[in-house]
Amino acid sequence: MEYLMRVLGIQTVYIEDKGIQSLPNYIFTRYNIKAVTLDGIKAAFVYPINELDSVNAVKKQFERIQSTLGAAPVLILNRLTFRQKEYLLRDRIPFIVDGKQIYLPFMAAYIQERCDSEKPSYESLLPSAQLLLLYYIYRGCGKILTSDASRDLRFTATSISRASKQLDETGIVKTEKKGVQKILYSDKTPRKLFEDAKLHLKNPVKRTIYIPKKEIKGGLLISGYSALSEYSMLNLSSVEYYATDSISRWDKTMSDTLQNTADQCAVELWRYDPKKLTGGTSVDRLSLAIALQNDKDERTEEAIEEMLAQLWSEIDGKRN
Repeated sequence: MEYLMRVLGIQTVYIEDKGIQSLPNYIFTRYNIKAVTLDGIKAAFVYPINELDSVNAVKKQFERIQSTLGAAPVLILNRLTFRQKEYLLRDRIPFIVDGKQIYLPFMAAYIQERCDSEKPSYESLLPSAQLLLLYYIYRGCGKILTSDASRDLRFTATSISRASKQLDETGIVKTEKKGVQKILYSDKTPRKLFEDAKLHLKNPVKRTIYIPKKEIKGGLLISGYSALSEYSMLNLSSVEYYATDSISRWDKTMSDTLQNTADQCAVELWRYDPKKLTGGTSVDRLSLAIALQNDKDERTEEAIEEMLAQLWSEIDGKRN
């Protein structure tokens, strides 16, 4: 690889390794693999065929490749988001992004020229635009009429126009006119669109208050870690979480600090009505993932990945 030679002076030699053919089929369906030596050190360049699995899954796949070949696997990518980079670094998974980054811990090498997601001036979406985008993803992407979205989300003509315009201007999705109708469209998969749009997405939770449990009268959606435990194998939280778009009713009893888990529960004030994207008793999964994305606890991250994997499977099933 010319990039390694130019930046680090590492000579790459491609070699034959018959052990590659003994790798299990689930590896071959995900990667193309080439055996190499890097300044005489045996390694394997691993090229993803499609979108990457979760980093936890990649880690297990790489452990299998390394144990079979006796060589360090190196992920070869065309692009890498900031969040993916952080996960790969955390789990010490070697990677090369041609012309941009090199991370080879087995050779004590880490060079970062730039990261794809480290670009200036990312515009946060309006709450209405974020709602529209998440609605579009839940619908499986493709083409949808903004009039249908406006009806389902109960938007005014002004709100749907402003929201669709911002999505188009930021390049997240495109719009086109068809007669008097406006259409939203994108060629990306729902999962890819969500990942690419993350830098524009804002935490839906503006504020969290704590109120006496006896004041929860019903009608509130389950949120936070309580909802995540509903969508995954995460253990129940010691604090009950709920979501709403108005907290004025608790002006006299709310507190900004949790004082007693036995008597209090958490209520999140959302930037948009959380009921617009869910028909169940919990907040929708994409908004929940955004709200909890900065939690670096490994159990939370795994639960979010589990929740989203199930969601993508459901959405893809509807698209096929």
